[in-house]
Amino acid sequence: MNEAPIIVRSVEELRSVIKSAKKHGSRIGFVPTMGALHAGHLALLARAKQMSDFTVVSIFVNPTQFAPNEDFDVYPRHEAADITCLTAAGCDVVYLPDVKEIYPAGSTTNVRVEGLSDVLDGVYRPHFFYGVTTVVARLFIHVQPDVAVFGEKDYQQLQIIRRMVRDLKFDIDIVGASTQREADGLALSSRNAYLSAQDRISANRMSFALHRAACRISTGAKVSDALAEGQTIIAQSGFSKIDYLTAIDPGTLEPLPDGPVAAGYRGRLLAAAYLGNTRLIDNIGFERSGS
Repeated sequence: MNEAPIIVRSVEELRSVIKSAKKHGSRIGFVPTMGALHAGHLALLARAKQMSDFTVVSIFVNPTQFAPNEDFDVYPRHEAADITCLTAAGCDVVYLPDVKEIYPAGSTTNVRVEGLSDVLDGVYRPHFFYGVTTVVARLFIHVQPDVAVFGEKDYQQLQIIRRMVRDLKFDIDIVGASTQREADGLALSSRNAYLSAQDRISANRMSFALHRAACRISTGAKVSDALAEGQTIIAQSGFSKIDYLTAIDPGTLEPLPDGPVAAGYRGRLLAAAYLGNTRLIDNIGFERSGS
C-alpha cells in the first residue's frame, strides 16, 4: 500500500520539501492539474513517475483562465477524493495553493506567448492561454521540476508551454502524454461530468469525425473534403455549435493548405464544439501514407 503523499499549501513548505528531495539526488517530476482527477490525470502522473524519482501534482483551479461567463464558480472541486486517487497512484507531494499563494496581493506580472495563443482556441477564448502560461510559469518557479508532463488532449496548450519553456529558458523537460479515452473513444475530461445522459451518447462522434478525417487525409483526400465530411458528422450528431475542425502543422499550429498533403507528412487534426452548454475539444495526429 502506498504511503499518503505530503500535502503542502504554501510555496515555503513546498520549497523545503523539494530542497530535501534534490539534496538526496532526486529528479523532480511535475503534473499541474485543476483537480477533479480522472484516469487521464493519473496517466500523466504515471508518465512523470517513469521519468523522475519524486513526483509533485498541483491542484489549483486557476481563475485567470476563465472568462466572466465561464464555469469557474461551478468547476468540479473534489480535494479529498483527488488526494485519495493520488495516494493510490503513488504521488509523493500534492501542492494545494490558494489564490493568494499563486497571485499575491498587488501581483501584476503575466506571461504571454504571442501568436500561438491567438489562434484556434485563442480566437474563441482570447483570455485562456494567457491565464494558462501565467499560472504554469508561476507553478514552475514554485515547484522547480526537472520534467513536467502535459496531456496531448490539450494539444495547443502543450505546444504553447513548450514555446514558453524554450523562450524563457526554463531548465525543464516538457513531455506530452497520449490522450486517454473512454471505451467509445471520448477523450477523458473533467468537464465530461457536465454532459447529460443524451449528450454523452453523442459525445464520441467528435472523435469518430476526427478519425474519419485523418483516415481520408492519410490516404490522399483533399484537406477541405475531409474537413467538410468531419464537420457534417459532428453537426448531425447533436452538437449545437462547432467552433472549429481544422488540419494544422503540429509545430506552428498554422492551417494546412488545401489539397492532398505530401507523402510522409505528419499533421494534426483539432476540433472544438458544444454539446448543450458543454464545450468539448479533441485532436489526433495523422500521417500521409506513401514515401
